[in-house]
Amino acid sequence: QVQLAESGGGLVQPGGSLRLSCAPSARIVGNYGMAWYRQVPGKQREMVASIPIDGSTNIADPVKGRFAISRDIYRNRVYLQMDSLEPEDTAVYYCNKLNNPLFDWGQGTQVTVSS
Repeated sequence: QVQLAESGGGLVQPGGSLRLSCAPSARIVGNYGMAWYRQVPGKQREMVASIPIDGSTNIADPVKGRFAISRDIYRNRVYLQMDSLEPEDTAVYYCNKLNNPLFDWGQGTQVTVSS
């Protein structure tokens, strides 16, 4: 059983920045492709960024140019750097594997972008 703990969310003004962290309970970073997802209540969860096992990165179009995903294999962490945040980015953000089977979802971290 692997637990995923997300942190770093908060309330920011439009144009602000946040850096989210994903801390798995087992050493998995580097052994699997990883991704960040976000979900607004009542809507489907969507992938916003991914980093396959080869270390390349993929960013979803709505956040392209503003978000970046990275990993630190030694520290067993995955990060999501979020810049130029917009109100539409407001959601709960989760990390998980890129490919099935996924781990159980963690609690996520709330990101709220508002004036």
